[in-house]
Amino acid sequence: MIGRIRGILVEKAPGQALVECAGLGYEIDIPYTTFFHLPETGDEVILHTHFAVREDAQSLYGFAFRLDRNLFRLLIKVNGVGPKLAVGILSGLDARQFIRCIENRDLASLVKLPGVGKKTAERLLIEMTDRIGQLEGQFVPTSPDATGLGQMAGHAAPVGPAATEEAEAALIALGYKPQEAAKAISKVAEEGMTSETLIRLSLRNMIPA
Repeated sequence: MIGRIRGILVEKAPGQALVECAGLGYEIDIPYTTFFHLPETGDEVILHTHFAVREDAQSLYGFAFRLDRNLFRLLIKVNGVGPKLAVGILSGLDARQFIRCIENRDLASLVKLPGVGKKTAERLLIEMTDRIGQLEGQFVPTSPDATGLGQMAGHAAPVGPAATEEAEAALIALGYKPQEAAKAISKVAEEGMTSETLIRLSLRNMIPA
């Protein structure tokens, strides 16, 4: 099991990071909440990881916080929730927000996540209510900046056609419909915003914090 990687961030994009460690380049699937925490390319990065092996593929998933990785491991134990859907859930809600949804029985916020229908949301509420107790004692960020949702990333391309298209493509890849992505971005877009900020604020607008 590969549980942690420390190396140089070679490439990053919404949903994936390439980290070089000991001469090897690891392609790591990441939720958007982790993408917002990544440093500049060329800098050192530490990711808590989960290595998944299937008959047709081997995948490595990475998370900025150990809590997110541990929550991911609990999510994929839920009936009908695979790694891809678990990453999608943790892209729309960070660990703190997800735990709060479960504790508050907030079905409405869970249903807004792409790929999560009412039945899946109900199953999450039932099965995760007992399981989140396993996360007790682990660090849960309490401020918006700690989760990455309140940070204004200043190192991506400024807002414009390219930034808007990149943000829309990222939301569509997450599972939102093109019209939903375009509408969400239009509501938050302001001059000087980066593509990362557009994605972050659009997600916050779609799913209440």
